[in-house]
Amino acid sequence: MILPLRRRRAPAPDRPEPTPFAPPDLREWVAAPGPMMLMLEARAPWEWAAMVAAAPWLRRLPVGDGHPVLVFPGLGASDMSTLPMRSFLRDRGYTPYPWKQGFNFGPRHGVLERCREHLAQIASRHRERVSLIGWSLGGIYARELAKEQPDHARCVITLGTPFAGHPRATNAWRFYELVSGQSVHDEALIEQIRQPPPCPTTSIYSKTDGVVAWQCSIQRGHPLAENVEVHASHIGMGMNPLALYAIADRLAQDPAHWKRFDLRGARRWFYKVTHHSPAQAGLSL
Repeated sequence: MILPLRRRRAPAPDRPEPTPFAPPDLREWVAAPGPMMLMLEARAPWEWAAMVAAAPWLRRLPVGDGHPVLVFPGLGASDMSTLPMRSFLRDRGYTPYPWKQGFNFGPRHGVLERCREHLAQIASRHRERVSLIGWSLGGIYARELAKEQPDHARCVITLGTPFAGHPRATNAWRFYELVSGQSVHDEALIEQIRQPPPCPTTSIYSKTDGVVAWQCSIQRGHPLAENVEVHASHIGMGMNPLALYAIADRLAQDPAHWKRFDLRGARRWFYKVTHHSPAQAGLSL
């Protein structure tokens, strides 16, 4: 569910206070969600129930064009976790693919190489570009593959993915180091991950995420990048009907005429958007 990567900073008293002309570096100042927020992750089963209850409403969404969609699970999860999402995508007229690598324990033992091959094979089979959806850590894979294979990537959608912010601003970084065998201290990789893909990219995030600090899922201002806020838990985001609605809306976009998520009408009651970093937008950290 993570790839936060940066060395431990000095104790707080040694940090210089930010000035109005020097916004704080998010990697230094954002903390992981607290215990109370983490406890709210227990509502994930209710999000699955909400998805089931909302099925008639979700079936009224426009039918897709059949293009392929590759879905990556989060840290410690397998394709079983993305089955509800892939079933939804198939019902909406897309051709979803699982990542087919068992449990996601980080980029080890040739995982990235097989991801590259899988994406290239799907694009070749369909003779068109592939939409990439990644949940948490899976979103890092989706973003990086889109950078490496821009000719194969139609768009990228991430859910609760920590591609920005402090490397330890999640409640899963210790588990990541344990199962991946990799340290989170890699300055070059931090900066690489922060860079947006060259295709339309949507970050779906929640301010009630109990695993990843929401600021870590905010993309910098970029003409092909957007941030869509939903009310969801981290563990249940891939089954949350609001997130699924946003995913369907984004997949229906023509990449050649891509427009950001529209908040007109009833959508403004359920969603919020920002197209800047928290520091640029003046958001409280």
